[in-house]
Amino acid sequence: MKWSFQIAEYRGIAVYVHATFLILIGMVVLSHWAVGHDLMKALEGAAFMLALFACIVLHEFGHALTALHFGIRTKDITLYPIGGVARLERMPEEPIHELQVAFAGPAVNVAIAFALFLGLRLSGSLGPIESLNMTSGPLLVRIMLANAGLAAFNLLPAFPMDGGRVLRAALATRLDYARATRIAATAGQAMALLFGLVGFFANPFLMFIALFVWIGAAQEAGQVEMRSALQGLSVARAMETAYRSLSPDDPLTLAVDATLASSQQDFPVVVANQVVGLLTRHDLLEGLARRGASSPVADSMRREFVTADASETLEAALRKLEGGNVRSVPVLSDGRLAGLVTLDNVGDLLAIRAALARRPGSGA
Repeated sequence: MKWSFQIAEYRGIAVYVHATFLILIGMVVLSHWAVGHDLMKALEGAAFMLALFACIVLHEFGHALTALHFGIRTKDITLYPIGGVARLERMPEEPIHELQVAFAGPAVNVAIAFALFLGLRLSGSLGPIESLNMTSGPLLVRIMLANAGLAAFNLLPAFPMDGGRVLRAALATRLDYARATRIAATAGQAMALLFGLVGFFANPFLMFIALFVWIGAAQEAGQVEMRSALQGLSVARAMETAYRSLSPDDPLTLAVDATLASSQQDFPVVVANQVVGLLTRHDLLEGLARRGASSPVADSMRREFVTADASETLEAALRKLEGGNVRSVPVLSDGRLAGLVTLDNVGDLLAIRAALARRPGSGA
């Protein structure tokens, strides 16, 4: 992940911090220092930001661990200046499960805020409610208010934020998933326009959030539309049958020649028509740099890889492509290599079907 570095891992979920997050911490320290040249105030400002983002990490783990309960892994969690992002392999197929995953993050913030409220109340450290302020005052009080604010903000119906996903899940209990996503995405983009308008006049930071919401809503709607278009289609409809395979003993030079002579990026490694490995473009380049062009394919190929069956749905194969972070998946028929399915194949099939659908009187 470019410009990101790992800081922790829990339950197989790596936590990354984007480099721009450090710039934010630096800006907070400098802004506090500029006000009164007070080192303690500057350090307190940095501590507040770090505590806030620790709560955001817990928020994202709320999503991730709830998704894991439904058998959905999370690739990683990354902290950005505008918040955290948990990359789930996929969203739950059942609306009620998506509802629980979406609610889990804000629920963590509510739990943190409530625990701090009880602790501060019992210790006598909590002043009158009307005097509480998130920009000044005791650190724990500010963290409590920030968590309450995070929960409320994330539950706004601005898809693909948590509230937007809650809206989509609620709609999907009565509508088909694609239509529910379109409605939620439209609501999210309307909310993004509102964020942008308020940000223009009051808080420029809201304009960045507006851009994130607008782009995220469009991308998510596009992905769901694509999956909807793939329903009922088998892998055999889109797989590539004109491909080059390699054997484990072949030198990497053969893969180089095949790459330069065609558009093929990944190569199944085959023994007696049984797939024993996959040589991706990344593996090829790394093998060339480390071992040289004459080294055997077996030294650079992946021995753990996903496959698809020719009879399974394209939608299932697409999930494997996205979940495995690869561009190609070997397709098997009766256990033997039958072809390759790639993101390009899926895109070409969708483009052809869309063109045929526009033809007057056709029923593609």
